[in-house]
Amino acid sequence: MHAQGEMCTWETRVHAQRIGCTGSHDSFSYWVDEKSPVGPDQVIAIRRIAKIPLVKKLMKKWSITQNLTFKEQLDSGIRYFDLRVSSKPGEAGQEIYFIHGLFGTTVCDGLVEINNFLTHHPKEVIFLDFNHFYAMNMNHHMYLISKIEEIFGSKLCTKERVEDITLQSLWEKQQQVLVFYHHSVCEIYPVLWAGNKMPAPWANTTNVHKLLQFLETTLNERAKHGTFHVSQAILTPRVKTFSRHLTRGLQNTLVHRNLPFILNWVKLQKPGIMGVNIITSDFVEQVDFAATIIGLNNLLLEV
Repeated sequence: MHAQGEMCTWETRVHAQRIGCTGSHDSFSYWVDEKSPVGPDQVIAIRRIAKIPLVKKLMKKWSITQNLTFKEQLDSGIRYFDLRVSSKPGEAGQEIYFIHGLFGTTVCDGLVEINNFLTHHPKEVIFLDFNHFYAMNMNHHMYLISKIEEIFGSKLCTKERVEDITLQSLWEKQQQVLVFYHHSVCEIYPVLWAGNKMPAPWANTTNVHKLLQFLETTLNERAKHGTFHVSQAILTPRVKTFSRHLTRGLQNTLVHRNLPFILNWVKLQKPGIMGVNIITSDFVEQVDFAATIIGLNNLLLEV
């Protein structure tokens, strides 16, 4: 959520679930390691054929969904981060990595980068959504949670009613980070919000018109109270998409030509209890994605 420039100029008691907030899909995937083993998020058949070097090079083209680093995303206005994490099977210790087909950087490195930004911008508030876990036992979860607590410390927002979260209340408590953890272990940690408080319906389509219809439908079905809401404005490649465009990658195949349609849909939205809340996209720098969503918040002044 923007506070430094845009948001501090209007009513600070506005509820966080009613604000238009910018997000990135697979936020960490600006760098993936083609020399690493294929991740446990992939089916066995893919892991087998990925022993061929060329296969990993092609996987990298389709695994990357963002070009900007965490800091660059933060600087451009992104405040919601979609995070998928995994251990490396066979590796000693409890280290956890970001993952999307291939392994990315360690989670700790990414979180430290985010925390450094927050330290320099004390009125900025972000959402961290840990929504997929792979090859992680309870020891791995305990390690990851301990690192989240260690890195962010008092910046972490403790659980309360979603309707009670306002910018003003967060600023008063000097809390900047809401962590959503889609695992039952969250129940015993006051700083981990349950995953069901951050629903993110997935269209699972390559057709931009079907996507936009899905986004409209899910907004109409959005719960009035008790949760945030993510509109995933993303297109998902299918097997035939890969086979027809192997060397082009996600950005050149689906994203580049369809982002303008998605942006036009965004421009027609309005934040609010039955409107948009968090909107995510791939390659968020390709259009004026963040600026457009942030600008929607000016419509709240008309209420």
